[in-house]
Amino acid sequence: MIVSRAVRQGRDAIAHCAWAGAFRALAKADRQHPLGPQDLEHLALAAYMLGHPDDHLEYLKRAHRAYQNAGDMPRAARCAFWAGINFATRGQVSHAAGWFGRAQRFADRGPRDNVEHGYLLLPALLECAGERNWKGVAAVARKAERIAERHDDADLFALAAHERGNAMVRLGRVEEGLRLWDEVMVSVTAGELSPVVTGLVYCSVIAYCQDVFQVGRAQEWTQALTGWCEQQPEMVAHVGQCLIHRSEILHLRGQWSAALTEARRVITRIAQSKNSPVTGHALYREGEVYRLQGRFDRAENAYREAARFGYEPQPGLALLRLAQGKTTTAVSTIRRALAESNDSVRRARLLPACLEICLANRDLEQAQQACDELEDSAKGRNSGLLNALVAESRGALELAQGKPHVALERLRHAHDEWRQLEAPYEAARVRVQIAQACQMLGDNEAAALELNAARSSFSHLRARPDVARVDRLARRVVSGTEHGLTRRELEVLRHVAAGRSNKTIAGELALSHRTVDRHLSNIFDKLGVSSRSAATAFAYRSRLV
Repeated sequence: MIVSRAVRQGRDAIAHCAWAGAFRALAKADRQHPLGPQDLEHLALAAYMLGHPDDHLEYLKRAHRAYQNAGDMPRAARCAFWAGINFATRGQVSHAAGWFGRAQRFADRGPRDNVEHGYLLLPALLECAGERNWKGVAAVARKAERIAERHDDADLFALAAHERGNAMVRLGRVEEGLRLWDEVMVSVTAGELSPVVTGLVYCSVIAYCQDVFQVGRAQEWTQALTGWCEQQPEMVAHVGQCLIHRSEILHLRGQWSAALTEARRVITRIAQSKNSPVTGHALYREGEVYRLQGRFDRAENAYREAARFGYEPQPGLALLRLAQGKTTTAVSTIRRALAESNDSVRRARLLPACLEICLANRDLEQAQQACDELEDSAKGRNSGLLNALVAESRGALELAQGKPHVALERLRHAHDEWRQLEAPYEAARVRVQIAQACQMLGDNEAAALELNAARSSFSHLRARPDVARVDRLARRVVSGTEHGLTRRELEVLRHVAAGRSNKTIAGELALSHRTVDRHLSNIFDKLGVSSRSAATAFAYRSRLV
């Protein structure tokens, strides 16, 4: 059979991952003379990698029919399977089910034991994952792995095994799950998988690592994914997810400007691929940087746009409300987000924000519950990031409860964990709390040193709200007063320490109830506490009563 020059050019471009050239050459050849099934698959692959899902689907359908006409039922089944995956990623469940059913029918018409039967276990596996039936995921994945091993199919094994790894982690068998992920990633980085499966597994495993706070692994595999993407500058399909992973890592390391740049690149690079969830995630990353920089209007717009693209902008939006002084709104928002989430991984991402908001609202009971749940979530996960969050949360709670000695030990441990993770913003936040504990213990010199170090970090990061907060705290220390309270605030504090209610204090000082509330709020802010009992403990310890 004579092969046209355009077909030869297209095949050569496919071999060198030159996706745009491959698409142009094969599409030209197809216009001249309809391509055979294998070249139609190549054309579908090029369309996929270029971020053209409609073209990808159309050429898959044609390849499916061509294989059917040629009597190659297993290959016809494989094309139908990937057509089903195309529809599933768009959220078109009925279309996906129809194509999976067709794939099953064609696979059944082929040899009794063919590898396509293994691929057709994957929809059931994904259905179990959607229902959070992790035992079901593990069982189905293991069946698919056995079929892959019999047929020496690296793609199928990787797709099944990395999902089983996720199931193992969710079932509490963390080390077993991590070993599976590492094994799969050896195949990925060695170039043993097809381009489509390579991209899918890269992004999926990195996302799973971030979900369970395995920051080191996520960073390592993101670096490898970045290298893979850079080798294919024309590729669009997996670039968006890669850039988001890079943005998250850069954010953690305090490189906020670079993180913002990567998030913006997502939106421009993948606009043509119509990937709304990825776009929403990128917008959320933008909002996180803007919030910490104090650019609240931009943060709000980014969160709203993320929601428009189907991405839940929490806990960022709740923390934005807290930073804006809208504590009541922040409380209701974070409680709603937690109430809607039954997944332990998702809740673990919300709980630190919940604790911070509850402490600001002086709800120590709810803060205690959030802290306890976060501590339970961290057990057995072998995550430095989770350990840091737990230590910081517990220290902040104990500080609010008026236990500076105990809090100080927790907070120093949290600071060490954040430093090991190379997370300068989080480390600086903890230093502020260490300073508050030192001040409560009467060591103003140590408090001043901690605040100065924290301010330097915040200033370098351009975290304006945190710089302003540190300056307020530092003025108290530099002035030589431990509390910085006005004469009227001292009067209110002494009445609080005597156990009197706000109503009684208002009557005795001839103030309105609202004025007493405002004084009390200022007292809590200046003392760095969040409860009447903690303020009372401070008052007695500082001999203000």
